[in-house]
Amino acid sequence: MWRHRLLTGSVLSLVIFASGLSLSAADEKAPAKPEPAKPAPAKPAETKPAETKPAEAKPAKTKPAEAKPVEATTPAPAKPAETKPAPAKPAETKPAPAKPAETKPATPAPAKPAAPKPAAPAPVKPAPKMVKLNVYPTEIQLTTSRDRQSVIAQAVFDNGLTQDVTSQIQFKAAQPGIVRFDKNIVYPENDGETDVIASFGGADVKLHTKVVKGKVDRPISFNLDVMPTFMRAGCNTGSCHGAARGKDGFRLSLFGFDPKGDYNRLTRELSGRRINLSLPHESLLLEKATGAVPHTGGKLYEKGSEHYNATLRWLQAGAPYDAGEIPTVTKVEIYPEGGVMDGKDTTQQVSVLAHYSDGTTRDVTTLAFFSSNNDNSATITKDGLITANNRGEAFIMARFDTHTVGSHFVVLPKGLDFEWPSVPEYNYVDTLIHNKLKKLRVVPSEVCSDAEFLRRASLDICGVMPTIEEFNTFVADKDPKKRDKLVDQLLNRKEFVEMWVMKWSELLQIRTVNNRISYKSALLYYNWLQERIATNVPIDKMVQELLGATGGTFANAATNYYENERDTLKVSENVAQVFMGMRIQCAQCHNHPFDRWTMDDYYSFAAFFSQVGRKGSEDPRESIIYNRGSGEVKHAVDNRVMKPKFLGGAEPDTRGKDRRVVLSNWLASDENPYFATNLSNIVWAHFFGKGIINEVDDVRVSNPPVNPELLDELAKRFTDYNYDFKKLVRDICTSRTYQLSTQTNPSNERDLTNFSHAQPRRLRAEILLDCISQVTSAPNKFRGLPLGARAVQIADGNTSTYFLTTFGRAKRDTVCSCEVRMEPSLSQALHLLNGDTVNQKIVQGKFVESRLKAGKKPLEVIDEMYITCLSRKPTDKEYSSLVQVLDENKKDETNTLNDVFWSLLNSREFIFNH
Repeated sequence: MWRHRLLTGSVLSLVIFASGLSLSAADEKAPAKPEPAKPAPAKPAETKPAETKPAEAKPAKTKPAEAKPVEATTPAPAKPAETKPAPAKPAETKPAPAKPAETKPATPAPAKPAAPKPAAPAPVKPAPKMVKLNVYPTEIQLTTSRDRQSVIAQAVFDNGLTQDVTSQIQFKAAQPGIVRFDKNIVYPENDGETDVIASFGGADVKLHTKVVKGKVDRPISFNLDVMPTFMRAGCNTGSCHGAARGKDGFRLSLFGFDPKGDYNRLTRELSGRRINLSLPHESLLLEKATGAVPHTGGKLYEKGSEHYNATLRWLQAGAPYDAGEIPTVTKVEIYPEGGVMDGKDTTQQVSVLAHYSDGTTRDVTTLAFFSSNNDNSATITKDGLITANNRGEAFIMARFDTHTVGSHFVVLPKGLDFEWPSVPEYNYVDTLIHNKLKKLRVVPSEVCSDAEFLRRASLDICGVMPTIEEFNTFVADKDPKKRDKLVDQLLNRKEFVEMWVMKWSELLQIRTVNNRISYKSALLYYNWLQERIATNVPIDKMVQELLGATGGTFANAATNYYENERDTLKVSENVAQVFMGMRIQCAQCHNHPFDRWTMDDYYSFAAFFSQVGRKGSEDPRESIIYNRGSGEVKHAVDNRVMKPKFLGGAEPDTRGKDRRVVLSNWLASDENPYFATNLSNIVWAHFFGKGIINEVDDVRVSNPPVNPELLDELAKRFTDYNYDFKKLVRDICTSRTYQLSTQTNPSNERDLTNFSHAQPRRLRAEILLDCISQVTSAPNKFRGLPLGARAVQIADGNTSTYFLTTFGRAKRDTVCSCEVRMEPSLSQALHLLNGDTVNQKIVQGKFVESRLKAGKKPLEVIDEMYITCLSRKPTDKEYSSLVQVLDENKKDETNTLNDVFWSLLNSREFIFNH
């Protein structure tokens, strides 16, 4: 029972593995790292800005989650005065701690009781200077006498911080009589155009202002004035009257997707109860909202407020529905565009501007619904005032009509002293990562060792462990470009192709389906995909070929895409999720609550797939996919026939054309802003364990990228490379950011989102099984594949093993990225410890026996084990323990060495890529 000999010593590993704790290089390694090929950054000491300011209590070690880092600057904790030398005994003041060499026990020096000098004051730094004044909006358009526009001013300083200076702005109109000012609000007076000059701190900003119909009162509108109050007050949310069955006998459409239906329910249901046109102010609609009568939702707004008055005006006008064409919102903007806030309780007012289809604009700050994705760092009131809390990042969102927009804010500890060290940048990836880290006052880790990089890159690019020969050659190589050369070598291996065929097989759901996709069809589909990736067909061409495919599922294997899923709506959802990263499913029943997509968008996009035809062939296992030329999609609410329309794009001419071809030509092109961005994000997530947008297939306004500039640049490069994702992979893997160590410094130890250090990632199921088979020299056998094939080569998603299922291999039932489960679990740990996979492969592969038979000494065998499994040799501490174990078991060296091998295969260091 050799496999249980070290079980006791592995219990801790079991507990840690199952809990999913992060693996640090310091947990496993003690020896000095070989020097990396590329120049290392500044030493860790340079990353501690606190040491440049003795008066502060090490602010560099202020952890991001601390609530009051400013307290670290107070001298109270140190209190040097508390030594309180007794006046009667000056000799006991002991000035010695300051200068031990000058301590003279025989000389009390009574003449200088005040001799101990205070610490030299920190050099006084000049006050930050304003380098830019941002004033929003840059153009003001006022239409009718009821219009107004709030102006927001933000000062940007040379230390990167921003400050809300709206209340300190001085306004002046170049031409008087056109507008008037009330604090930061601009109101119309007379028609005309003028420049409004906003001044602060010696800087002037011109805001071009235009007034149209300044003396005309705008008529009340149900769609433009009343409906927004329901969203603002939360009346039409899912927890209130927007629920499917409504609440307390009253139902509104969720987030206002059906204004006409809402109007009918307000004015036609329970006639005379909800509205009272004879006494409008006594309408139940108003009395419940103001709390005059009991209301489950509580008091929503004050009597006489803007929202109250809008509804009252509508009732006084006879509660009409809007006549004629109603302007729609085409775009919404939030100001300011971002900010870096200096400490807790710092505030920043935001404003929201809506653009309409008739060319007008409107300040909708008082009508928008605000939220923060991280209240721990910043909160926002219903009126749009941001308040900083703890160090971190927050994405502030505003929703108006069907549009959700956001602005990114960083919160830093008050007065944090920081100096960016000299950190090398290998390519544009590092430049854009560092730009974000500078804003966060975070210093990236040092680069990993050569051995760590070799293992990390081999696993990520090809899904294999480096061999002993590869390890020895790479570590001994003195070429400063050896890491770049390694990446190029790995990209040209067949294992790279196999890795990405597996990933695309998951996205395309390649699998057998009863009575629909036979094993032959699935295999042909898999081979079609493998051929495209192996020959480096540009991804856009591959996608266009796939989505526009026609013919038999045997003759043209790409047509299996339309056999795998036959429901028109589901096909459109899958296309949006895989190729644009968007989950549009909820827009089938109501407007998307956290993004711009409406029900109209959903059904118009689905219309591209409404004419897919399917029929049988001579072989009952094969189907023919063709364009029927007929078939429409109808809106679920009003049964309208929906014309095909690109998501976020135009309405193309599809007459006499295969709609799928029209869509695919747009989808996989630079005209679609989401295609290259989404695929770039998928590639990035593969190498870092999480996307710049995470999850990778949940792209929405309310789930913003942590580094939008980087994501945009990756997409641009990907497009410039003609969608050759090998070049994109090379850019990522040769960056310094990819090569960072898992070891952290005080400034980045809590960073889990901005890629300032590497994070350990559990090997996915297929890779882990292949690596166990590789290091033990025990081959696998899978259905339809020869002995020795790798798990990543399995074509059918329904072909699996107990090991693969336990470790979270995707079944390919859906296109969701969540199908691949990477979270460690207790069942996984127990299977490694007690299951038959590791034990049988050690016995089958005879790793130890073959080396002892070749005349190698036990310690030499152990060296090879470590290099094979961990890409390193044992540390001195590990050597000492292993020598002791070998000495105690000299008569049973084989089983003892097998125990060591078994322990290595169960270690976190083997199971995780780091």
